[in-house]
Amino acid sequence: MAAIHTENLSRSFGPLKAVDALNLDVAEGEIFGLVGPDGAGKTTTMRLLTAIMDPSSGDAWVAGHHTAREAEASKENIGYMSQRFGLYPDLTVLENIHFYADIYSVPRRGRDARIEELLDFSNLTPFKKRQAGRLSGGMKQKLGLVCALIHTPKVLFLDEPTNGVDPVSRRDFWRILYKLLRQKVTIFVSTAYLDEAERCNRIGLIHQGRLLAVGTPDEVKQLMRGVILEVRCAEPRRASRTLQAHLAPGSVGLFGDRVHVVTSTPQQVAAEIEAALAQEGIALQSLREIAPSLEDVFVSALAAPEGKETADVPQN
Repeated sequence: MAAIHTENLSRSFGPLKAVDALNLDVAEGEIFGLVGPDGAGKTTTMRLLTAIMDPSSGDAWVAGHHTAREAEASKENIGYMSQRFGLYPDLTVLENIHFYADIYSVPRRGRDARIEELLDFSNLTPFKKRQAGRLSGGMKQKLGLVCALIHTPKVLFLDEPTNGVDPVSRRDFWRILYKLLRQKVTIFVSTAYLDEAERCNRIGLIHQGRLLAVGTPDEVKQLMRGVILEVRCAEPRRASRTLQAHLAPGSVGLFGDRVHVVTSTPQQVAAEIEAALAQEGIALQSLREIAPSLEDVFVSALAAPEGKETADVPQN
């Protein structure tokens, strides 16, 4: 049985379709990443799956319970960490955890052992008497995670949990998530970070409320239309603007200090790149074909014609 199952799940706000006919299955004990830019529908999807919001149409089941007809039973089996998790800054780490344990009706018997286990699990034991308001951003996220886990949920929902957190804390947070997998917890995480999506077992690319592709990161990369030419030069921003003016619309993207060009005719386009840069006096350092990243695939998917259905990925 899937831990999460949806059938044409939709939510509209007036004329805006925030989630549009979402069909998705997430297996028990996997990390599934919902990936998309701001406004893509990630948070609305989370709220529908956690029974915080009713759908306009369609259905969803989480841990075997219908999210609308069996909302309370569904909530008992999930943990949810929103973008702005409600920690109380004047309470200590330990007091915050007990507060959420009371909300989830965690029995007093065995509670202290569970709390100590989670504190050790998240490396928060040395800080359990510190006020939450005095924690770093990364430690606040860890505390939020502990509070969401206090009642031992079957499915954990994390809405952009590392947004605004430093890279070291992000890495530590993901180490904790991998530990949870060994406990057979299903994790549904939304993120705008494409490098984090690489850490998931499977991902779904979402844009304007619709799934563009679903599969493992490697499977999704195989959906890349054409090949990627990587351009390196001393003036990448200027080079990007120049190539955007000379090449096909939507085919040029700036990725840090490199320019990526998507094409189905690499030899012809390589010659056009060299000519365009030479005309503008931009020195070309290197030009080569590279394997696509998830970011390349996502940018390419956004350029697909309107109304394109969710892409099928090859199954191993």
